Amino acid sequence: MTETWTYTDGDYPLPMPDDARAMHTVEGKVIIVTGSGRGIGRGMALHLAKGGAKVVVAEWKDDLLASTLDALATLGAECLGIATNIMVKADIDAMVAATVERFGRVDALINNAQTFRPLADIATVSEHDVDVFYESGVKGTLWAMQAVHPHMAGQRWGRIVNFASSMGITGGAGFAAYNASKEAIRALTRTAAREWAMDGIVVNAIAPAAATHKGDSAKQSDGYRQFIENCPMKRQGDPEWDLGPLAWFLCSDACRYVTGHTFMADGGAFMWA
Repeated sequence: MTETWTYTDGDYPLPMPDDARAMHTVEGKVIIVTGSGRGIGRGMALHLAKGGAKVVVAEWKDDLLASTLDALATLGAECLGIATNIMVKADIDAMVAATVERFGRVDALINNAQTFRPLADIATVSEHDVDVFYESGVKGTLWAMQAVHPHMAGQRWGRIVNFASSMGITGGAGFAAYNASKEAIRALTRTAAREWAMDGIVVNAIAPAAATHKGDSAKQSDGYRQFIENCPMKRQGDPEWDLGPLAWFLCSDACRYVTGHTFMADGGAFMWA
């Protein structure tokens, strides 16, 4: 069924689902998740696969790639694994091309991957730190968005989910280069949301607070203890069951009128208007 909205530049056909339940499904959607070898990326990949999505695991470490593919295969999910270095544009372009060759389309892109560097005071942050965060975060996100855009625009439906951080919004100490990259990613998110809305593409960001692969060692840090103290729920999120459902929503028809926003998935630790 098609509902027609009239804009200043003419009629814009907006596909409508047959029923409310159809709006909330990701079944059959082809979804790329970068950095899905572990942590939040793996959790989202598993959650989406359990919903019937066809998941593309874009991961640069072979052992992590194989591990997630094995987990998806155990679920009976249709999936594709592609070794991808998000700091190399050619790798990203090849990954998207391989996705389209295998599945004939790409419906959603989750830009989760980013290489991390040790914390550094803003007075001592190095050029290398800035370059790594910028190359893997900002440029990696941008190149992936550009690679999927023609495919999504061609089918007049697409979902892009980028990853931000509350540290960038609050100016977390010791995270200067990281914060700068995450705020740049939020800027890209808002710009793409504005420029690509009429292509049928919805673009949003998630700022997560979830348990990562660093595990128990991270729990010994002052940052972790401060987070738990400030979090009303007194816990970190689960990558699959707390972050996965938000990714699901942002990759579905249910978010069709929500774009350009940052979602704080942090148990209420950071509340803003």
